Amino acid sequence: MSSRKIPLYPELISIGNNVRLAANVSLVSHDMIHAMLNNIPRNPTEGGTTYREYMGCIRIDNHVFVGANSTILADVHIGSDVIIGAGTLVTKDLEGGFVYAGVPAKKICSFDEFVEKRKSLVNYPDTYSRNGDSVEADLAKWLWNDFNARRKQKGDRALL
Repeated sequence: MSSRKIPLYPELISIGNNVRLAANVSLVSHDMIHAMLNNIPRNPTEGGTTYREYMGCIRIDNHVFVGANSTILADVHIGSDVIIGAGTLVTKDLEGGFVYAGVPAKKICSFDEFVEKRKSLVNYPDTYSRNGDSVEADLAKWLWNDFNARRKQKGDRALL
């Protein structure tokens, strides 16, 4: 079992400018399958293959966000202006300018469409702010009131 969180072979990983990796993102530039295959008992008269480790580069261009618990596998290039949703498995190149999510990663919408949606999503008053790794009590209260009000509008029976 491998418990390593810092990627093995960091020289195979390239990260551009303004890249954000959320919690528990894994950059996997190799696999360990060769170790298992090389330990399968073989008939000595058959000879056999010695399997070598699979390795590949990971390149992440500029202005990329990778959501929590996502995994990016070897031999993947992620273009610029990309958002990757939480829990996504990236197994192949991702074209720049789009939002991706899922297992495996699938194109969801354009980067520009996401930016426009985001403008209306963050609607709390400018007078509120974060305080380090926490939010001010007034902002927390405002967010909970907004959360409950939107569910009440939808008829959430737990809130009625």
